[in-house]
Amino acid sequence: MNLLLHIVRQLANAIGLLFAVLVLNFCLIHAAPGDPAMVIAGEMGGASADVIAALRIKYGLDKSLFEQLFTYMSKVVTGDFGFSYYFNEPVVSLILQRIPATLYLVIAALVMSVVIGTLLGVVSARKPNGLFSQGVTVIALAGYAAPVFWTGLMLLLLFGSVWPILPVSGMIDVVRPKTGFAHVLDIIQHLILPSTTLALVFIAQYSRLARVNMIDALTADYVRTARAKGLPETIVIGKHALRNTLIPIVTVAGLQFGHLFAGAVLVETVFSWPGMGRLVFDSILRRDYPTLLAVLFFSAVLVMAANIVTDLVYRLIDPRIRSGAR
Repeated sequence: MNLLLHIVRQLANAIGLLFAVLVLNFCLIHAAPGDPAMVIAGEMGGASADVIAALRIKYGLDKSLFEQLFTYMSKVVTGDFGFSYYFNEPVVSLILQRIPATLYLVIAALVMSVVIGTLLGVVSARKPNGLFSQGVTVIALAGYAAPVFWTGLMLLLLFGSVWPILPVSGMIDVVRPKTGFAHVLDIIQHLILPSTTLALVFIAQYSRLARVNMIDALTADYVRTARAKGLPETIVIGKHALRNTLIPIVTVAGLQFGHLFAGAVLVETVFSWPGMGRLVFDSILRRDYPTLLAVLFFSAVLVMAANIVTDLVYRLIDPRIRSGAR
């Protein structure tokens, strides 16, 4: 019952925060320089004053900011996020087409970074001054320092020119389309490079975090007690030390879910991945306000959902929180 009440509170807070996100994004985007009517007219090949004025009236850009905000919010409440200026179709259908690709990329990068980073940190913590630990530290610092777009370009050059064994653009093979399980394998092959690019920065963070917390856990009293009882080292590390090491890692993973979305914008642009990040990039260039606002809104929904799930996982991992809730 307490857990259900906690979830209800979290959802109520999320609704209030989403309302604030909508209003703030609307005001910031409309305050940015640039006129969508001029961009649309330029794409049409006729940027005369009459055409621009007609476009501003058509899309409601001739009204005051408060009127535009009130109209937009009243439509959003009914689930209408507007019509794309550039793509010329409902914004919701655009986003529903792009969300799966971005989720594939973000979830794959998150799982890869948490698993590999935690494994490297745990192994290196057993011998903190060893050669393997020093090597992990150097690689982690290099991965953290490298910009994500630079890493993507290097991988693109490596596997696109020097060692062409992986696809370097798109999500599927459009020349030889596949079906069934072969289609799934095709998506996985296309996913390897962009997800690896996005994960490398976070692997460095999780490996350092896991290493520090595992070193602290291995010197704790409960670990010494477990070893004194004669328990195998695998059980001491896996059941006792690792469980406490995972608590800060899960917390950071939930908080950095939004950072993954931010990195996805660059990664999807480099690898021509057809996700929401690429949609954001195209919408910014063309001043497509409805599409940009909707993408930011749905991204905020996904980030908040990830934070709520992280909070629930945190309670499952740490029994002290469950005891406090009861």
